[in-house]
Amino acid sequence: MRLSTDDLYLLGQCAISAAMQAGQLIASHAQRAVAVNTKDGGTSLAAQVVTEIDHLSQDIILQSLRPTCALYDLALLSEESPDDGARLQQDYFWCIDPLDGTLPFIEGVPGYSVSIALVSRAGQALIGVVYDPLTQTLYRAIKDQGAWQNQQGFKSATPTQTLTFITDKSFAQDPLYHATQVELERIAVELGYAGANLRLQGGAALNACQALTKAPACYFKFPKPEKGGGSVWDYAATACLFREAGAPVSDIHGNALVLNPDGSTFMNHCGVLYSSDQAIAESMIRFYRQLRQG
Repeated sequence: MRLSTDDLYLLGQCAISAAMQAGQLIASHAQRAVAVNTKDGGTSLAAQVVTEIDHLSQDIILQSLRPTCALYDLALLSEESPDDGARLQQDYFWCIDPLDGTLPFIEGVPGYSVSIALVSRAGQALIGVVYDPLTQTLYRAIKDQGAWQNQQGFKSATPTQTLTFITDKSFAQDPLYHATQVELERIAVELGYAGANLRLQGGAALNACQALTKAPACYFKFPKPEKGGGSVWDYAATACLFREAGAPVSDIHGNALVLNPDGSTFMNHCGVLYSSDQAIAESMIRFYRQLRQG
């Protein structure tokens, strides 16, 4: 089945409604004590924690989206449910992170959101919705229909003199952390900026969005041997957003993100790179290539 432009628009509206309903639930529990459990995830703490709010958010989203699965023959992939493999058989699937940034949510700091994408079996994100319940900001995109921030067509922020680099808090423990700090400063100066600002923060979806809203900026994750590095549901929605905003998104080698892998959904083998412009992306790809050769 091939989805038409009208189909994508209607499915996009469904995803927006689901994300905002889930976001309202999340916001109503912000700053409250919640039960925290662990799950089989990646090696970082952020990948292992789960709360009752993750599951309640997922329930709201699935209740909203399941009727579309029957109508359009869509599969489902959601972080807090087992991967049944249907995404590899059906033409399209919903790719859902009901609470991206669970750790910031538990800590009561910004960086958590709802992330929903519609992905083709070939691995292309056709719809991307990210909702920040803390600021009530909605990021949305549909293939060939543009990218939006709330009710405005998406526009990058007015460029600053500092080049901002964004990655996850766990990078502070990476053996490459200090060497990377030095190199990021060099890249910034080489590209004509006054300096670099490295920010360790938040969940993957809002980190990627800030690579556009805090331009000039990029969000990166290096590959690692351990299981983790985020999963496809962390990146699918923002991959659509960046493509429609005309900004580069790839793995750390410059290849297209594989958003429907046969096997593990983890992305630790390839890393990710979201940049506000191509020059920043190319500099980061060269830097990582040099790291591997060093």
